[in-house]
Amino acid sequence: MSLFLHQIWRNVALHQYRTQDLRKSLNDSLEGDIRDFLINEAELHTYDDLTKVNPVTPSTVLKCLQARYSAKVFYTHAGCTLVALNPFQPIPHLYSLDVMREYHTAPQPQEFKPHIFIVAEEAYRNVQGQVEPINQSLVVSGESGAGKTWTSRCLMKYYATVATSSQKCQDTVEKIERRVLDSNPVMEAFGNACTLRNSNSSRFGKYIQLQLNGSQLLVGASVQTYLLEKTRVAFQAPTERNFHIFYQMMKGATEKQRLEWMLPSEQDFAWLPHAEKTLEGLLQLGNVYFSPASEEAQPCDLDGHSKAADLLQVPLDELQSCLTVRTLLAGKQSVLKPCSQSECGVRRDCLAKVIYAQLFDWLVTFINNSMCADSSMWCNFIGLLDVYGFECFLLNNLEQLCINYANEKLQQHFVAHYLKAQQEEYVTEGLQWSFIRYQDNQGCLDLIEGSPSSIFSLLNEECRLNRVSDAKQFRVRLQKELSDNTSISWDKLSKEPHFTVAHYAGNVSYQIEGMMEKNKDPVPPEIISVLQKSQDSLLHSLFADGDRESEGSRGHSKVVTVVSKFKNSLESLMKILHSTTPHYTRCIKPNPDCRPLTFKKEEVIAQLEACGIVETINISAAGFPIRIPYGSFLQRYGLIANTRLTARMNRANTHVSLTGPEMSDQAVLGSAVEDVLNLVLKRRAPNSTLSPDDNNSLVHCGRTKVFLTHSLLEMLEEHRNRVCSQKAFCIQCCWRRYQTRQRNLRTQAATRLQAVVRSWLVRREIKKWHKAASIIQTTWRRWRAWMDALAEAELDDAEDFMENEASSVLPKLDPLLKERGSVQLSSIQEPVLVRGWPIGLAMASAPSVTVSLTATGFQRIMSMMACLKSPFRHGGYKVKTNQFDQGVASIRAQPRGSIKMHLQRSPLLYADMHPVHKTDVVTGFNQILLERT
Repeated sequence: MSLFLHQIWRNVALHQYRTQDLRKSLNDSLEGDIRDFLINEAELHTYDDLTKVNPVTPSTVLKCLQARYSAKVFYTHAGCTLVALNPFQPIPHLYSLDVMREYHTAPQPQEFKPHIFIVAEEAYRNVQGQVEPINQSLVVSGESGAGKTWTSRCLMKYYATVATSSQKCQDTVEKIERRVLDSNPVMEAFGNACTLRNSNSSRFGKYIQLQLNGSQLLVGASVQTYLLEKTRVAFQAPTERNFHIFYQMMKGATEKQRLEWMLPSEQDFAWLPHAEKTLEGLLQLGNVYFSPASEEAQPCDLDGHSKAADLLQVPLDELQSCLTVRTLLAGKQSVLKPCSQSECGVRRDCLAKVIYAQLFDWLVTFINNSMCADSSMWCNFIGLLDVYGFECFLLNNLEQLCINYANEKLQQHFVAHYLKAQQEEYVTEGLQWSFIRYQDNQGCLDLIEGSPSSIFSLLNEECRLNRVSDAKQFRVRLQKELSDNTSISWDKLSKEPHFTVAHYAGNVSYQIEGMMEKNKDPVPPEIISVLQKSQDSLLHSLFADGDRESEGSRGHSKVVTVVSKFKNSLESLMKILHSTTPHYTRCIKPNPDCRPLTFKKEEVIAQLEACGIVETINISAAGFPIRIPYGSFLQRYGLIANTRLTARMNRANTHVSLTGPEMSDQAVLGSAVEDVLNLVLKRRAPNSTLSPDDNNSLVHCGRTKVFLTHSLLEMLEEHRNRVCSQKAFCIQCCWRRYQTRQRNLRTQAATRLQAVVRSWLVRREIKKWHKAASIIQTTWRRWRAWMDALAEAELDDAEDFMENEASSVLPKLDPLLKERGSVQLSSIQEPVLVRGWPIGLAMASAPSVTVSLTATGFQRIMSMMACLKSPFRHGGYKVKTNQFDQGVASIRAQPRGSIKMHLQRSPLLYADMHPVHKTDVVTGFNQILLERT
């Protein structure tokens, strides 16, 4: 019984499994059918704009980019954005001077294939045409290695080519261009580092202004940087490295330089992880270690600080004092207090970071002084913004929070600009802007920078309290103050204090431990004082104006935190962007290994999310992501309404293109589209109709296109499938009826063919029989004539033969008889009765005919029988003697009268044409009757 139940259960489970597989296959088939209708994957590489992809989803965008990349097409428009894929190989013809001139002289560059020169030319023409706002901004974003530097270089070369009018101006432009481009490796050496995601990641932001005079000629340039990640000097995450400059110096230093910088090749540095025994004075600070003092009131002991003092050219005792002793203000008096071991480490790191930050700022200032034009020489500019992308590591701290905050601000600006472009398209098609709803990232920005309570404000307040930081206490305060904001959350199971922010590109968890210390970034006045006493001219100049800063840092209310400085610099940058016309270029790194023409989907989709393309797609999806021209819509869904126009369009689409007044009239097509949509909407809601005054959130009909949501597309497909099923059922019925009729016709035809073939076979056999009978008749007539002649000769000469018999003892053979074939009587003593054919076939009542057998006569009879091929069967024709049985020795002996052989019937009458097994009829070849005349 259990086995029977198990078998039943197994059959049911198998049936359900097959049903699920069938549904899945049907769903996959339907999805593939829709995909084939909305987008032709074989033509994906021809789509110059990602907004033409239908529907606009991350997967379809990814397929389009992959198809274009495989076809060696590296630029693609995405609405108001240009997406650039790095080919990782030289493409000289793509950036030649001829191509630059072609785009520059073209009446409509937008009609050309997507290219970075289109972006450059559009910005330049806006400046020439004094289109408000006149100043332009080219925002180039992407990861390190995605091609940002190359893109910026192409933009610089383009303006160096087109923004010149004379040889003198061209020399100036080339000089500025060369200085800007040559400054990139220097700035990347001091500002780039190896991170988890990239081996050459920019740890700062850069904004280059190309300064133009009234004639739109390039006369100067300036560089503005923000948010240098100076904490990397003293701290590196696991598997990451310090700034490139340290590795480059130690790797390329000569022996003389090593002696001068006190950097022996075998020395290790704590701040230089993953080095090849490579790297200056800051590194020597990293090798300064602190050990607890023997007495509590004494400062910590230092080890290895002498080399750092010599390289910084500061007094050794003062360096030791500033690192181990801090000055406390008590009214108007100052009190010296020894620092703990951890506080000494913080002061050492602060010294290294402040030196490196000041050195980087000095480097930027030096570069600007070499190429910046006087303010009276230029009136407009084109800005190039090179920003780092969104970051999400295993451990994220204040640096990642600031970087992602900057990306949130840029994303908000980009969304506003993109939605403006969307609005223009909707207005062109006659749609209202209020129909688009999207998820704004303003909530995330309020969480980070809002007022009165935000992450930044709470961080700054915590830093101004000048107390020991407590990560757990700060987390409790965040939960209390910001619990109403849906963009922040906490993992209750995590032991480490943290908070998670829902960014536009994904959720990022930030570690609270150490965040307050990084935000404070305190610079003790003792450190500034020591650096001002340095004998190194550069180091002394960097901190010559440090008195006012140290004075300002003494007051708690005047403390300037890292997030405050970064927020101010970012707000300044956003003011510049808002006052200009932005042009966005998203550089994508197709694979992490920098291999030529290699496309990794997971790598590309992560960057699309980080640079905001996917978010833009989601915004588009929140409105009407599916946009279908009227003609294409009716070709697919016109069968729902089954109008005559649809039939004519289908016939036209089958044979020729859609031409003619009726096919090109958008009003006629729009009316047919509305009929189809009304049928679908009435099925969903009986009272729902599509009219210009109806605020329908599912569909809108523009002037040339119909705008759909995904939900209405599903309804259309469902209705279309239902109609197709009904029509398919009708087609199946007609087909089965046709098949039945054809089967009956084939059966009848086969029957007729069989009858005709049988009749033909019988006629062919009868023809063969007739032919054989004709041959037999001819042979028989010939033989009968010969036998008649022979018999007549014997009968006529029998009397002469008898008269000569008595006179001759041994008669001689008569020549005449011999010639006519008569039988010669021999000297045989006893006559022999011979029943020869056809005489042997005579009737029993007929007199027996005997012949005297001789050797010659017997041979002739046998020869005749052999010629006629008479069978010697048992009971058939045979030769036998009747010498003594019949009493007649010869037909010539004692004739009683004239004997004549006569053929009474035709032998064909008895031909064996229809043989039957009957014993009461005479059958055979012939019947011979002998009659007496």
